[in-house]
Amino acid sequence: MTTIIRAEAAHDFLAIVPSLTGYTPERSLVCVAFHGNRSVGVLRHDLPRRARDRDALASVVVGTVCRMSGVDAIVPIVYTRESFARRNAMPERALLELVVARAEEAGFLVRDALCVAADGWGSVLDPETPALGHPLGLIESSPAASDPGCRVPDPAGAAGLATLPAPDPERAARVAHVLDVCDADDRRDAFGVRRPARELERMLEALGALADPVELVEVLLDAEPEVIDADVVAWFVHLAGRPAFRDAMMLQFAFGPAIGELALDDAVDVNERAAENGEGVSELVAREHAEHGPETVGGLLARLLLGQSTSRPDPERVERAIAMLRHALAHAPEHRRPGPLCIAAWLAWSLGRGSAAGAFVDRALEIDPVHTMAGLLYAYLGTGAIPEWAFADGGSGTDASPSGEVSDR
Repeated sequence: MTTIIRAEAAHDFLAIVPSLTGYTPERSLVCVAFHGNRSVGVLRHDLPRRARDRDALASVVVGTVCRMSGVDAIVPIVYTRESFARRNAMPERALLELVVARAEEAGFLVRDALCVAADGWGSVLDPETPALGHPLGLIESSPAASDPGCRVPDPAGAAGLATLPAPDPERAARVAHVLDVCDADDRRDAFGVRRPARELERMLEALGALADPVELVEVLLDAEPEVIDADVVAWFVHLAGRPAFRDAMMLQFAFGPAIGELALDDAVDVNERAAENGEGVSELVAREHAEHGPETVGGLLARLLLGQSTSRPDPERVERAIAMLRHALAHAPEHRRPGPLCIAAWLAWSLGRGSAAGAFVDRALEIDPVHTMAGLLYAYLGTGAIPEWAFADGGSGTDASPSGEVSDR
């Protein structure tokens, strides 16, 4: 059931793969999924570091493709820094053969199985592939690469989204100052009551409605990042450092203000109940989940956070949110970045950009190795989880298959 895309066609296909992924893959197993002759999704996994992990990776890739609506054919492609010349043979041939075998067992047509190495490229399914591979120049000079329909890839690679813009020094200084003012919120009077510092009171008065996280998120999404007032940026970074606000804003960026309000109200309610019962928040949530099951507001929000829902995030909102976050992160002091980095990581993951999500998480853990949310995201991304909405039929009459990435976090 396998058909072969011969060299003269395969190098044209390889020339357009970066336009399908949005970047030029490196050290990756990429699987392009098709419905008929139309590509409907792309999966990317890091190459396994150990030979014994190849079988598991092949099974995960094919298992994921099985969940994609309407897919009937695939083309797996290995991108590696290894060379044909090193062993006078194709690198990662064993991995590609495993993927081909698993895919054919699952009933998929395998149109080709390709390797792009440091010194050449070739096809596992083409017996005429030279031992040293075909020249990379065939891909680079292919007319397909200059087709107007091909999007220019991000030269920074999959994690390029996590590269921050250059900050404006004056703006960064103002953000740092306002964050210091926000820290004064921890002061208490002689009776032990928290009293905002006078400068903080004045800042909150100036913020007005934007002091409310729900209002803040909507304004941040509607404005160009460069024109957002530095005080507003600082207030967002401050709130993003607090778990209840962070998670509520994160969900609001993806799903809208109604979910943001629900998440914020639930967080306040949970904290109040925990305080009344003398429990920690985690203990309260675990107990109530055991007593009432997942059909609670908290359960709904948890499923959204884990991607266990067919309700899709709004991709335009998410794109704008990530652009804003990159600007805010660039102007925030490094020690204040883990919270916003976690929001950016989750949002990138929600769009299927696992490599960018992993890069954001890695930065958060570099700054704070014991950051709770960053640690949870690191572990969750490492499971290869892809949100269920990636596989759901969007009801628009178009294919709703995912463009997903998984990183070996």
